[in-house]
Amino acid sequence: MGNEPGTRYDLPVSGMSCAACATRLEKVLNRLPGISAEVNFGTGKARLAAAPDGAGAPDILAAIRKAGFDVAPQTLQLSLSGMSCAACAARIEKVVNRLPGVEGSVNFAAESARVRYVPGLSEPAVIIAAIHKAGFTATPVVARDREADKLRKEAEFRTELRLFWISALLSAPFLVQMVGMFSGVLGAGEHHAEWLPRWLQGLLATPVQFWIGRRFYKGAWSSLRGGGANMDVLVALGTSVAYFFSLVVVVFDHHDLHVYFEASASIITLVLLGKLLEARARARTSAAIEALLRLQPPTAWVEQDGALQEVPVERVVAGMVFVLRAGDSVPVDGEVLSGESSADEAMLTGESVPVPKKTGDKVFAATVNGDGVLRCRATGVGTETLLAGIVRLVEQAQGGKPAVQKLADRIAAIFVPTVVAIAALTFVAWWWLGGELAPALVNAVAVLVIACPCALGLATPTAVMVGTGQGARAGILVRNAEALELAEKIAVLAVDKTGTLTEGRPAVLDVRPLEGVAANDLLAVAAAVEQASHHPLAKAIVDAAQAAGLQWSLANAVQTSGGKGISGRVDGRGVWIGSPEFLAGQGAELPANVLQPLLDAALTPVCVAVDGKPWGALGLADPLRAGSKAAVTRLQALGVRVVMLTGDHPAVAARIAAEAGITEYKAQVLPGEKAAAVEALRGSGRVAMVGDGINDAPALAAADVSFAIGAGSDVAIEAADLTLVRNDLNSVADAISLSRTTLGKIRQNLFFAFIYNVLGIPAAALGLLNPVIAGAAMAMSSVSVVSNSLLLRRWRPGKSD
Repeated sequence: MGNEPGTRYDLPVSGMSCAACATRLEKVLNRLPGISAEVNFGTGKARLAAAPDGAGAPDILAAIRKAGFDVAPQTLQLSLSGMSCAACAARIEKVVNRLPGVEGSVNFAAESARVRYVPGLSEPAVIIAAIHKAGFTATPVVARDREADKLRKEAEFRTELRLFWISALLSAPFLVQMVGMFSGVLGAGEHHAEWLPRWLQGLLATPVQFWIGRRFYKGAWSSLRGGGANMDVLVALGTSVAYFFSLVVVVFDHHDLHVYFEASASIITLVLLGKLLEARARARTSAAIEALLRLQPPTAWVEQDGALQEVPVERVVAGMVFVLRAGDSVPVDGEVLSGESSADEAMLTGESVPVPKKTGDKVFAATVNGDGVLRCRATGVGTETLLAGIVRLVEQAQGGKPAVQKLADRIAAIFVPTVVAIAALTFVAWWWLGGELAPALVNAVAVLVIACPCALGLATPTAVMVGTGQGARAGILVRNAEALELAEKIAVLAVDKTGTLTEGRPAVLDVRPLEGVAANDLLAVAAAVEQASHHPLAKAIVDAAQAAGLQWSLANAVQTSGGKGISGRVDGRGVWIGSPEFLAGQGAELPANVLQPLLDAALTPVCVAVDGKPWGALGLADPLRAGSKAAVTRLQALGVRVVMLTGDHPAVAARIAAEAGITEYKAQVLPGEKAAAVEALRGSGRVAMVGDGINDAPALAAADVSFAIGAGSDVAIEAADLTLVRNDLNSVADAISLSRTTLGKIRQNLFFAFIYNVLGIPAAALGLLNPVIAGAAMAMSSVSVVSNSLLLRRWRPGKSD
């Protein structure tokens, strides 16, 4: 099966039990021709890039399965239409089975198809698109594979939980005996402490070792067969040594030697407990994304045949008209056709203030409509919604590896063989120096079971998963884990002016009437004429008059004059509006005391004359965003140097910089020069850039870290490392704060993982740890790392650090 140039796969791999598994699988995949692979233990995914002449999908899957792992296929049930005979069914089967990792069968009589696909090689949207391209229509019967996957995982968890309770029940008598041994209640001397007959101990330990613990043997065998070693090897080896030594003692009736059935059974039980707690904690790491997905309603009210019908959201296609009642969750992205309301978009932007919605405004899936009724046209459905884009970006970031993980990966690759070697040396040293087999055996087993490569493997990805999830809830979308790491040490932030610091549209900031003219009269007569124009300045004047609650008569005989101005008649009076030069040409020149203050403030003057006499001037400009000044102050408090880059006039740049509290700015920077300006700032440290326009894309690409305002162009968003859904510079400060908090957690986790093994393994080798205590400590080490990552859920936007 060939690959398209630059083909990428994102495969969910099952069967990995520790970081060593991920490292081994990564090596196996990278040995395939034309394959570059990264395997992330925390997310359980393998990300591959395949060259055009490299290994195909079957070879990739075969290599994964040969290494002892699997990519579990999922099932998609489709309802088909458009088939007229069995040949149609055969055609669909051929089209579907040609896709990588897909196997389907079509039932012509039932007009349905059952498709098994490997996630990462193919997705439902790709399968459905291929069927549509063949000339047929396919609709998913089962809504959301995510839900099915969640149910499958919950079923697996319940099975594991049941096995744990059986194991705990069989191990409970050993616990009572161990308490007696340690407390001395059952008599002096370790041999007298055995109140359980040895044959009964063996009977209790055997099902725990070989039935409950078969997963460790299976995992160990797969690992060794693939040329590596993982945590299963340590557990299987340690418990087997304890079990079979005890079995030999019992079979050959060596009353002088102690048996260690309690160690083998208790270690397996405790490790299972640790895995269950770890699985439950890891499930919570993606809670932010799950919460977002749950907000999208399963159905939508759609206009069909002149009536409203409730249909599954999967059947909504672009162009359909849907209706939002008061309090409804928005099913898909759309554009308001009629009605007025507001929307709670906090789940996407982190902004708690409802956003007004009227004709022409956009609504987004999973947001909540307010008290009004809106009639909307669907513009983004399925994977094309903003919500789906957020989930894709977050999952992409969660699958990446920041540089800080590289050291942990290198250590994990040699961890298990090193531990086995240390255990062997411990056994030899204790037996040689002490001359007794039992202590040597016990200490070697303790070394094997205290070691935990899982904590190393979970340290970074769990923190990244929680951090990116929290970012998504605050409207901060991280493209990759490397960007999250780089954002921590931003020294300089280059900020575009228009649309980033400012609103991106002109507004009336000053009204200066001549003596004897009321300011409201000046604004109302200007709005009466400008209402007939589509110029941005005209719209700003009309918006200002409406905001002031003014009323005006309709203008007639309106004429524009080559971009210089506009004229018309209002209530029988002639009105001229335009530049100072335009009005001077009409014999209505405005005095300097009216114009000069506007020019000094870098405002654009729009002059007004009525019946040939000057009335005054309006000062327009692109206003500073409400939160920009506070955001700049906050960024500076974080130690970030803020520099404004703009193509605007120096006077305008100076005004905006002063209003925002920025001391450094560069004006009249052409779009092609912005990238060079960013490069010139590198001498001060790591440089970040934030922008929202197409002209910002080169500068965004040139920066070490780039931020795109979410409402900006797709080109800018595509070029950026982080996308800010909310049009607020405060989100940049939030992103830096999130990055620093997440990296802090990663370092804490790595410290815990390293120090745990650095202290635990020597302690076990020196005979300071009982194997059962070592097993309990190993089981809890991963849980502690994941739990520490979950503390990131306390992070909230708006903090300085």
